[in-house]
Amino acid sequence: MSTQAFERTRLRTARELAGLSQTQLARESGLTPAAISQFESGAARPSPDTAGVLAAVLGVPAGFFREAMVESHEGFFRSLRRTSVSDRRRARAVAHVAHDLAVHAASEQQFCAGDVPMLPVSGLQAERAEIEEAAACIRAMWELPSGPVPDVVGLLERHGVAVIRLPLDNTDVDAFSLPFADHPVIVLGTDKNDRARSRFDSAHELAHLVLHGEQIWGVKEVETQAHQFAAAFLMPAEDIRDQLPTTVDWPALFALKRQWQVSLAALLMRARTLGRMSESTYLTAIKAASARGWRRVEPVPLGRPEQPTRLLAYLASADSAPVRDILPSKIVQSLQDASAA
Repeated sequence: MSTQAFERTRLRTARELAGLSQTQLARESGLTPAAISQFESGAARPSPDTAGVLAAVLGVPAGFFREAMVESHEGFFRSLRRTSVSDRRRARAVAHVAHDLAVHAASEQQFCAGDVPMLPVSGLQAERAEIEEAAACIRAMWELPSGPVPDVVGLLERHGVAVIRLPLDNTDVDAFSLPFADHPVIVLGTDKNDRARSRFDSAHELAHLVLHGEQIWGVKEVETQAHQFAAAFLMPAEDIRDQLPTTVDWPALFALKRQWQVSLAALLMRARTLGRMSESTYLTAIKAASARGWRRVEPVPLGRPEQPTRLLAYLASADSAPVRDILPSKIVQSLQDASAA
């Protein structure tokens, strides 16, 4: 990243990491809200002394403000009604720090080049068959064999996606992603101690990067498409269709859950989508699962969720010392702790 005298977007990122409004930052730094607004808009630049005060208040190194920053949209968040704007913005700011780490790691040949293609589909009107074809195309491009994906997180990291677990104590912020062109960022929750759900989250966010990118976000249709893509990516129709039961056969479904490393809920939905289960059989299965409490905690646990490793390995190396000097140490440490947990 090139050096700038003062990168205005860094101030906003640091403020959102701290969870402060412009007014709150002004009060704590002894400045006016108008001055903070001008600094963030680029209408004015703080003096070096003022930048130092802002850095101290926000808990970032002064060099943080001098790093160029790649912008992205607000992010693919699923529960816009459930999550507050401040929580989304703080989570997004954490993702920007993860992107910084990936850029520096790549410059040290410790992170793969980004390799997530955008696939053209018919926008929000794309049919399920088109979404399924996109999932099959990615599997072919990434040379995945037929059958289950062994490690979704590891696969994403091998193709230059920065995957982290969210170091925030807020269960309302679900998995989300930011579609940076060089190193997209996927953020997974830390509260889901469920391998199947975590794998589906990873594939869901991959769908946003492949299908939507910087073009469209924040509408219900993109979430529906991402679910369709994730199901097809994890359970290709030609591989799983004949394995799916046509009746509510729990032993068969338990065995498929172990084999494909997906949830019972995903298997049932896939059976319905692919025409193996009728609508009435599917609903019977869902009601039975709900009565047993399986909608909350499923039987047949699959073990620990897949964990990101590439950025952790970089942070553990001596090569990461320069970037540690310019990024907020508290956030970097929390990324390490959350992803290693």
